[in-house]
Amino acid sequence: MKAAAFLQDRKNQIHRKGKTPFTMECNKESLAGAVSQRACVFCGSRVVLYPIADALHLVHGPIGCAVYTWDIRGALSSGPELHRLSFSTDLQEMDVIFGGEKKLYNALVELIDRHQPKAAFVYSTCIVGIIGDDMGAVCKRVGDEKGIPVLPVMSEGFKGNKREGYQAACNAMSQLVGTGDTSGISRYSINILGDFNLAGEIWLIQDYLNRIGVEVVARITGDGRINDIKRAHGAALNVVQCSGATMELANMMKERFAIPSIRVSYFGIEDMAEALYEVARFFKDPLVMEKAKLLVREEIARIMPELNRYKAELKGKKAAIYVGGAFKAFSLVKAFRLIGMNVVMVGSQTGTAEDYEELQEITDEGTIIVDDSNPLELSSFLKEKDVDIFVGGVKERPIAYKLGVAFCDHNHERKEMLAGFQGMLNFAKEVYNSVMSPVWRFVPRRREGEKS
Repeated sequence: MKAAAFLQDRKNQIHRKGKTPFTMECNKESLAGAVSQRACVFCGSRVVLYPIADALHLVHGPIGCAVYTWDIRGALSSGPELHRLSFSTDLQEMDVIFGGEKKLYNALVELIDRHQPKAAFVYSTCIVGIIGDDMGAVCKRVGDEKGIPVLPVMSEGFKGNKREGYQAACNAMSQLVGTGDTSGISRYSINILGDFNLAGEIWLIQDYLNRIGVEVVARITGDGRINDIKRAHGAALNVVQCSGATMELANMMKERFAIPSIRVSYFGIEDMAEALYEVARFFKDPLVMEKAKLLVREEIARIMPELNRYKAELKGKKAAIYVGGAFKAFSLVKAFRLIGMNVVMVGSQTGTAEDYEELQEITDEGTIIVDDSNPLELSSFLKEKDVDIFVGGVKERPIAYKLGVAFCDHNHERKEMLAGFQGMLNFAKEVYNSVMSPVWRFVPRRREGEKS
């Protein structure tokens, strides 16, 4: 493995399908010096909770932590937009020496009085964990005084990686669930977990569900509302999209309220259709299933002619995938296959052993499967496989462009809806426009390839 030769401790986190029996190490701390693409605990908690639009989000720590995560999801709201404001206690040297509890109390009181939020999330950062501020006590005091939930998010960055941040976020939200009135909720009802409404996808998914006769009680967390989360325990089913981010909350709700959950994906035709069918199968109502089948037939008939036109041009092109959660990677492999492209590399930041086992099963021989990669490895794999497009997030974009490779943002910063049936068509169009752009004829990598 050329890319990993200088980091022997990472060799078990990289697998080439077909070379050796499948074994994959994952869910471990990033190797020191590897410049991992992974984020910290604090960042993980922020990306999950940030889209709750009518809550106050206060970062207790240095200003840099708030700046780093401001607008990190770009989540859209159909109403309040308090989440779009970034607040910090801006801890300074004197606060580190004498403690920041008084500053936190004053900041919370001022912000709650000014913005009248439905609840407040207070995020701890590395420095708070070091100096030992009793954030929980301050939150309880302010919550009692102001009459709203003020929830500490124990997300000190040094405690682990992004996955621990997901856990911290779910712990905070679990304090809300079960505190609201569930009257009037239909028996055909679900909560949507794990979609962050980056480009309005959660509205599209909710429309699909409404069309088949299913009520959405709470959106967790895209376009989220505190009161909806409080009554989420009244839903009959939790439908979990990004399993790494919110699966723990679904597990907590199953334990406390006996609400079952299913894992789905909304990306690609196959997985979007199966998500609707799984919901319909759960309710065991023939009418719901018939409506789901009709919806799928109508949507596929609408988009397939144009998809086939893109497929004719993209057939045989090569793609590489590196995303946060491995569950999304499954759908992307299928989506590329649908438009005739070959996935030659796939990886994630937070995949589990089961995730990588499934990726190994659905990918072709020779595919590179990688966990928690770094820029040097990713660059080497892209060059080795001579890929035509790289799908990733904001941190991967510069890698692709420096190598003269087309890029598709499938993460925090995208503005194009990529979920649902319409999202599949948008995805194919974006891939086509990126891969077929004439600009790639002028980059060094392509010129060298033409000479050879």
